[in-house]
This record gives sequence, C-alpha cells and structure tokens, in this order.
Amino acid sequence: MHKETRSTCPYCGVGCGVIIESRREQIIGVRGDPDHPANFGRLCSKGSTLHLTATPEVIAQTRLLQPMQRLRRGEAPQPLGWDAALDLAATRFADTIRAHGPDAVGFYVSGQLLTEDYYVFNKLAKGLIGTNNIDTNSRLCMSSAVAGYKQTLGADAPPACYEDVDHADCLFIAGSNAAWAHPILFRRIEEARKKRPGLKIVVVDPRRTDTAGTADLFVQIQPGTDVALFNGMLHLMLWEGWADANFIATRTRGFDELKATVRDYTPDMVAQTCGIAKDTLYEAARLFATSQATLSLYCQGLNQSSSGTAKNAALINLHLATGQIGKPGAGPFSLTGQPNAMGGREVGGLANLLSAHRDLANPQHRAEVAALWGVPSVPEKPGRTAVEMFQAAADGEIKALWIACTNPAQSMPDLNTVRRALERAEFVVVQEAFATPTTCDYADLLLPASTWGEKDGTVTNSERRISRVRPAVPAPGEARHDWQIAVDFARRLEKLLPVRPEPVEGPAGLRQTQPERNLFPYETPESVWNEHRESTRGRDLDITGITYTQLDEQPAQWPCPSDPAQGQSVDGNATALPASGPIVGKKRLYEDGIFPTEDGRARFANTLYKPVAEPRESRFPFALTTGRLRDQWHGMSRTGTLGRLFGHVAEPCVQMSPGDMTRRGFTEGELVHVTSKRGSILVPLQASEELASGQAFMAMHWGAEYLSGMSSSGQPLAGVNALTTSAFCPSSKQPELKHAAVKILKAELPWTLLAMAWLPPENALTTREALRRLMVRFPFASCVPFGHERQGVLFRAAAHEAVPDELLIEIEQLLGLDAAGTLRYADRKRGQRRAALLQRAGEQTTLQAVLLAGDTRAEAWIRSLLQQELPAQSYGRLLLLPGAAAPAALPARSRQVCTCFNVSENAIETTLAQCGGSESERLGALQQSLKCGTNCGSCVPELQRMVRRVVPLKQAA
Repeated sequence: MHKETRSTCPYCGVGCGVIIESRREQIIGVRGDPDHPANFGRLCSKGSTLHLTATPEVIAQTRLLQPMQRLRRGEAPQPLGWDAALDLAATRFADTIRAHGPDAVGFYVSGQLLTEDYYVFNKLAKGLIGTNNIDTNSRLCMSSAVAGYKQTLGADAPPACYEDVDHADCLFIAGSNAAWAHPILFRRIEEARKKRPGLKIVVVDPRRTDTAGTADLFVQIQPGTDVALFNGMLHLMLWEGWADANFIATRTRGFDELKATVRDYTPDMVAQTCGIAKDTLYEAARLFATSQATLSLYCQGLNQSSSGTAKNAALINLHLATGQIGKPGAGPFSLTGQPNAMGGREVGGLANLLSAHRDLANPQHRAEVAALWGVPSVPEKPGRTAVEMFQAAADGEIKALWIACTNPAQSMPDLNTVRRALERAEFVVVQEAFATPTTCDYADLLLPASTWGEKDGTVTNSERRISRVRPAVPAPGEARHDWQIAVDFARRLEKLLPVRPEPVEGPAGLRQTQPERNLFPYETPESVWNEHRESTRGRDLDITGITYTQLDEQPAQWPCPSDPAQGQSVDGNATALPASGPIVGKKRLYEDGIFPTEDGRARFANTLYKPVAEPRESRFPFALTTGRLRDQWHGMSRTGTLGRLFGHVAEPCVQMSPGDMTRRGFTEGELVHVTSKRGSILVPLQASEELASGQAFMAMHWGAEYLSGMSSSGQPLAGVNALTTSAFCPSSKQPELKHAAVKILKAELPWTLLAMAWLPPENALTTREALRRLMVRFPFASCVPFGHERQGVLFRAAAHEAVPDELLIEIEQLLGLDAAGTLRYADRKRGQRRAALLQRAGEQTTLQAVLLAGDTRAEAWIRSLLQQELPAQSYGRLLLLPGAAAPAALPARSRQVCTCFNVSENAIETTLAQCGGSESERLGALQQSLKCGTNCGSCVPELQRMVRRVVPLKQAA
C-alpha cells in the first residue's frame, strides 16, 4: 500500500520539509514538501536522494541491526540481546561512578539527534548521574554563535528569518559557502536577486567559492582575520558618519570602549592584516551601513576559530552600530550547521548549559531545573566540553564514554588524541544507526539506533522553526529510537546508583513532574517534549503556546508563549492548550528594540583581533582551511552510500593555487605529504583558482573511511583531522577546525595501483567496507564509490615498491576479477600486474572490472571506458598493455557538474559553445538542452560561473 509521510530532511540546518513515499514498510521515494516554509518543495542534491540511502540493499549492508559486544579490543563484536546489552552498560557505568565519581563518565552526543533524544540524555547526565560531562558535536559547529549572541544580544536566539532574504537590500555573507552548505537557502537568495536586481551581495571568505562567485563585492581576506575586517569597517562607519547614533544611544551600552578600540583599526592596518585593498574595505563598510536593510549570513568560517566568539560578536557590533537589526531584511543571522543543533541548544545539551537556555553557572537556573526534574540539585561544576572530554579520556580521567549519533574518530580535531582517548577509556558505548563509522571500531558495546525515515520527534532549524520528524517505516532489525535507548538505560542505572534524597519544593511552576521517584516516565516522544515545553515557560524561547498536535499541522517558530489568560501550570504539567489551530510564532526578534538583558539594551563587545592559533611560518608555510563539499554530509555515513554523490568531487584531494604548485614543481594528481604539528597524511594534489597563494584547502569529510594508509612508523593514517588543531576559543570552547599551519611535500611512492569495478547492489557496500580494511596495508590508499544508476567502487593505492601478490589477489577477488574469462598480465620483475574482466550483455561487451598495478599511466582512458560503459570488445589487448595510449576515439569523461541528470563539464562546455545571447539566455538554453540545474538547483552557481567564463570568449571571437 502506497503511503506518504511528511517529515524533515536530516542534513543541514535549513530544515527542509520532505514527503516520504513508502510501500510495504519500504521507503521508495522522497520529494520536497511544497507547504513547508523552509523550502516550499525544493530539495538539494543530498535531500533529493534520501530515499536511495534507505533501500533494502543499503540497510542490509551498512546499518547496525542488533546490539553487539566486543569482548576484546581489536576483535570482531558479537551479537547479544537488548536486555543483556543495557544491563551491561548500566553495570559498567554504575561501577565506574561508584569507584571514581560521576565525573569519571562522559556523554558525547549529536546535533543530528532529535530534541527529545537530546532532552533525555541531558537529564540522564545532569539529573540522574550528577555530572555535566555531556557535550555534543554542535560544540564543533555552533557554540561560538551561541556565545556571540549571548554576549551582545543577551540570549542565544538568531533574530532573523529566511523571509528576511526577500526584504534585504544587502546580504553580507561571511565565512559561509552557502551555495554548497545551505543550498536551498541559496536558491532563495538567487530568487530574491532575480526579483530585485538592486540587491547587493558582499561575500567575505579566504576562498573564491561558488558563493563568492555570485558576489557584487568579494572580500578575500587572509584566514582568521575577520575581527580585524569588522573592526576596520566600524572604524570607517564612524569616520564617514554612517553609524546610527540614536540607536546606539537608546538601545545599546558599551559603545565608548569599543569606539576607543576600533580607532586603531585604520584602513592601512586592516588592509595589511587582511590582505585586501583599502577600496574593498571601504566599499564593504559602505554597503553594510548605508543599505536600507542589511542581513548578515555566517557560519563555520566565523565559528570554528580560536577567536570564534570575538568574530561573531564583532559582526553583531556592526549591526548594533548601524541599527541593522529588528526590522525586515536586517539582522545577524547565524546559519546552523546541523539539522538540530538549535534543538540541542534549546534543551541545554551542552556542558555549560541547562534546559531552556539556562546557564549552568546561575544558581537560580540550577534550582529551577532541579525542581522541574525532581532531583536534589544539578551539579555546578562545569562539564568537559568536546575537546576537553576526549583529552580527559586520553589522560585517564574519564573512564567510560557514551557516544551517540556522531563519529568523533573522524570529525574531532587532532585525531591522534581522540583515538588515544577511545583506546584508553575502559568502556566505550557507541549508539549509532550505521555500522560503518570509524568510531564503531573502538566500541566495547554497539547499540543500534533508528534514523531518518524511522524516527519520531522534533527538530529546530536556523530560523527557530520547530518541525516534526515522522516515521514512514519501522526501524529495521532490532534498532530502537535514541530517546528510548537512553530511557531504558537510565531506568536500569537508577536502580544501581545510591538513592538521592527527595527534592524540596522548587519555584512555582517548576515542581517535580512525578510524585514518586521516576525520573524517566516517558513512553512517547511527545511526553518528553511536553516536559521540555514546560521548562521553557517564561524564558526567551517560550514554546508553551505550541502543542504536538499543532506541529503535526504546521511548523512553528519560537518564541510562542501560551495565552496569559490560560494561566500558569500548577502541577508541573503543560497548561491545557487548544488541540489544533494556527500557531502564531515570532518571525523576527527585537523589533521593539528591547533585548533580553538586565536593562533591555544590547551590549557592544570590545572585540580585539588575535591571529589564528597557528600562524604560517617557515616550517609550516601553508594555511590549510577545511570546508564542505556540495553533495556530501559530515563523515558521509549516509551520503557515502551513493556513488552518484561522488560525481562532483570523486576522490579526496588537497587543493593549492596553480602558482604555488608551479613554484614548487608540483604536478596535478601527484601524491603529497600534508603535515602539521600533530600528524601527516598522504593525498593527491589538485590545482584550484579559488585559493590565494600560501593557502591550501581540503574537504572536512575525508576521514579514514575513505582516505587512509600506514605511516612509516606503523601508525594508521586518520584522514584530514589528523592535521587540525584542538586549540579552541576560550569563551565558546569551539576548536579551530577551519585552520591549521601545514607543510606540503612531494611524496616518492613510485609503485601505484588502481582497481575499479561495477558491483552487484546487494554487495557493493560490503565490498567497499572490505576494501577499506585493506587500506592500512599501503602507505597511501583511498576507496570511494562511483556510478549514477549503477554502483561501483574505486580503490587507489601507492607504495615504495610492489606489494605482495597475495594482497593484490585479495583485491581482485573482492572485485570479481577471479572470475573465469578474466584477462591477465603479470611482470614480477617490474612489479606489474593487470587484470580486466569484460562482460557481454546483448550485443555489447563492456568492461566490468579492472586492476592496474605498478603502472597506471593508462588510467584516464580505461577508467572512462569502464565508467561510461562504452563498447570494449576491441580493446582487450590494450587493457593489458602497460602505459598503452588512449584510443583516439575514446575521450576521457570529465568531471560531473549536475548530479541529478549526470551532466559532465565537457557536455556543458560543448553546449555553451553553440549558445548565443546574454548570460541569462545562455544559461536558459543550457538548462533546456541538458536539463542541468533544473531539478535541485545545487549546480546552478557553477553553471553560472561556466557561462560567465565562456561568454567573453564568444564575444571576443
């Protein structure tokens, strides 16, 4: 029976509504929800392929389907039942707490959990166990934005909304490649510009990204110099009389101190520090200050920094100085990275926060939460934040770790320390939907969790909008919902820990929710959410005016307090509210000019520029930055199951400017050592015009699941975050993942290997997982999927000399190259081996699998022959000939640009050469001819860039 279920996308913080199509408990399709106000039916390349990540084949090969226990580290885990698994977890945690105290355990959770999941984990740690050692990967994502908002505006509340894009006269985008990281919001920006051509876009970024390519003004600063730029802009605003003196005098405080500071940020000083022209600085300040409405959009480029809070606050200072806040089209708008990082902040799921934006350091706030939860107290000692938690585990101070829905062995900075922590911890629980993340390799206990399409609850997006997440199908195997796992564990642990004294009555409206001792009475996600809702009463994010039933009908923005006439709760339960009807939330905040501070005034932060934690120097002359890819998400546990999402960026690489490559004698595609003070990786090199001299870039997604090898010292290589620094902002504790000083040196690995094959869908992913286990047997190796309609795998490796035949035979067997009829060539003296499997289907013979070992010079044409499934019957002998030149009739396939319709760069350039007219006319003709950019739109910025590149050539001719 065909069924449609409205839910929410599990990727970025835009929070797009989706409609899931299912039949017989299987997800078969997904499309954008036309009624959801975050996306109005649009989906990006990732969201539009969600259903393909939930096929029976993908589930069977990648999902964790039953609890598993690893009896000894390094051995394969063994299955066990849920009762035994949770009893084991409760016993080990209780023993640790009794022996070493509550702070000997830690919980590391995720911005991809639902609000209900987050709430239970937070209560479990702080209410039951009595430790604040619970933090989240949102610490790596949004904690600087939290600190910046609180420091200046008084509360962690983004004051703007997506609709403000339609009202802005100037968009100031800083540290955000929104075209790739928040593509559906970027579609809205594109539409706004079409409707209002006068809309100005300023982009601040060290890289000339696709977002920067759309800008009227691109400010290409040196990495980490944002505070200097913003202070320099304020200097000019004051000098030119562009500040709003009345707003400053009546709505803010602390301006005089900041004014004295920015006096030193002269155009000369800022231009030299940031590496920009003074005219560029002037124009940025003018557009920001003099536009009728300026909306700033910012993300990890500001947040992931050792000065992250200062960067956020310095940008907000500009809004306060010019009165660009509290009106349509204006305000500082932090773009949330994860789907529910905002929800986690709402429930206090960080080591320094409590429910409903309460501060752990505030005794009154602790008393309110203790009374709500029915516990004697909430511990006042701050918990360990993400970096601190894993450092404490590495030092032996934290003995037991519970990790839920995140992959710290890939995503945390300084991975050598993180892996040492996972190895030293006495008991590690990993609660996860997928069995493939690297962190699972370190777990003593694996607990299978539900995921997108199966979960039930709520999330909150960047604009404070709460949306329902609904299950379309049951969770597979024995997987359970995250909140249920936490509740079942908590109930067991509660019986094993000493009974704490009964609580005294707390403040009115926040009394114990249950008369008897039962801290976790929840039977549904709604029952969890109702307690969370009650905790928000009277707070800045008051949601007491919203019910689950209303959220079933429409998403809602907070704050949305209940009608005062309905009175307050007197028993700790939610006040009775209408079961349904429209929800009147607040689109934008501070329209009355009153801020949630003691005197109602916003505060200027006295921000001082400090260099990055690791400035470039002679030993490490390159500034490495990290960022997202257009079609991938985080550690790629989900997106990595689809070969089509690797078409745009097919393999891991590090990028440098062409000039830097020429000066160092580097060649595109060759292997280089990228080394920081913490570690080194081997990775292919790629030229990029996006980068300025002295800079390098690598995508954040490439962990050991896709890029690995073994160092000369016998240590496995750990992916890009082996390089990044754990230095963090002192206010937000967010690490500087965006920048590390590195050196880049040519690698001398003359023996190379390329193996690739089309694989049956029922074992494509398990084959790739088996190949991943072999990567550490080479000094360098990478393993990625490919294919649009079919699924293939590509394995690449390099070594100082030929590897044993036994290893190559193992790879051949995995790729089906042990089949009868496989063509072979071997030259042991030269360390060369080749195998090719041709397959006949109907009238056509195609290349099914190939291995080139020792000499891979023929890669380009052989790879094209296989991936394009071209007729191959006439190439048999050439396939085995080392260094064979490409047949003249066989052009190499170029990079994919459009994921939806599998359109390549060459096809686009060929079509553009035949098009005439203006840029918009050429783009329209291109879309009509090839369909690229007509579905999800994620490739449109790149198409526009290609159109602009071709138009001048045509005109010149």
